[in-house]
Amino acid sequence: MKKSPRYGLDIDLRRFRQRHPPVLLLGGLDLLRPLGFAGIPAIVASPYSRDPALASRYCAGRCRLPPLENHRAVAETLLAAGKRLASALGRPIPLFYGNDDYLDLICAFRAELEWHFLLTLNDPDIARKLIEKDGFETLARDRGIAVPRTLTWDDTGNDSLRCAAGPVIVKPKVKIGWEVSPIHLRLFGGEGKARIFANGRQVLGHPLATRLRHQLTFQDYIPGDDRQLWSFHGVADEKGALLAWFVGHKLRTFPALTGMSTFLELTHDETLAEFGRDVVARLPLKGVFKIDIKQDAGNGRFYVLEINARYNLWHHVAARNGINLPQVAYDYLVHGTRPADPRYDTTYRWLCFRLDFRAYRELSSRSELSFVGWLLSLLAARKVYNLFSWTDPVPCLLVAGDRAKSWLRRGLDHLRLWLQRWLSTAL
Repeated sequence: MKKSPRYGLDIDLRRFRQRHPPVLLLGGLDLLRPLGFAGIPAIVASPYSRDPALASRYCAGRCRLPPLENHRAVAETLLAAGKRLASALGRPIPLFYGNDDYLDLICAFRAELEWHFLLTLNDPDIARKLIEKDGFETLARDRGIAVPRTLTWDDTGNDSLRCAAGPVIVKPKVKIGWEVSPIHLRLFGGEGKARIFANGRQVLGHPLATRLRHQLTFQDYIPGDDRQLWSFHGVADEKGALLAWFVGHKLRTFPALTGMSTFLELTHDETLAEFGRDVVARLPLKGVFKIDIKQDAGNGRFYVLEINARYNLWHHVAARNGINLPQVAYDYLVHGTRPADPRYDTTYRWLCFRLDFRAYRELSSRSELSFVGWLLSLLAARKVYNLFSWTDPVPCLLVAGDRAKSWLRRGLDHLRLWLQRWLSTAL
């Protein structure tokens, strides 16, 4: 029996065709499914053997990666896979990426990766500044893009924390690996991507914020709740010309104001679209991107919070609404074609039920959302889900089985401990 490689491609490459090459996908179901809808084969590259995307009907093959903390080993595995695929097909293939850790790795090894993969990336200086929040703030101001005011720790001037009388939002300086950082686990309580303080002096008086201050960035908090959160998504060519785009609107996050998306919709808003197109032109942006925007609840002004130059979870619901940006990027990279009619609907919304229920509980505790109101919001539109799909059910079943095993294991551990304590007292 042929033994599967520890790392690298695990697939018969003869099933792929030069005119319709696969994508090597560094991402999950929200990227894999739009590719599947378009009939584009995708090889899922992941360091996790139980990655739900590997169980999807749309997974055309797998590439086993080393642990992500070993950047060099991951890059070498990708390069070997790219070389093998390019040799078998007689051409480079697209490489798609779905989080900042993967994007950071690709930027670090872009010269080598571009030999074997089709990529449209931002210029190196801009690419780095989009990942580093402090660098992005400087870049945005230099290009005339409205961003929240950054506050300083030690100064005493108007832009200092000491003089900030209104709410202050605290974020990690770099978007890489924040989920396992002390900032996320301790300062943010293991939930959310930021923390809001009542004013600057409260930040200065917080012991953990003081200890971690060199890893943090501090900004004025733009007034408004999650319903003032918008996004402008698109794909641009190597000159920064837009190929296709759409506008997104957040309905709920968990935790509120600083957390993960739980309920999303596409919308049509020409004012916001014009704002997004202007930001793209000013930088300019290249390849795929998402511009996070907040509208000031008081004066209606738009501010750019950050720009993610990668694929993201919105592409699943967008594809269901008729605007498939991964397909647009693939067709341009592989065939050089541009979409003829990049219009879209707003019929479907995206839902992560588990987190949205927690979002409802949080809002309900503040009397901001009733149970009936929550249910009506879910019933108001057709939905796609972060995990579940009637036409692609195995990934959800895999996750459900893993969670059931975890709960059972914890239950048996508690039972074992209880028995040990009971026996120790009984004897």
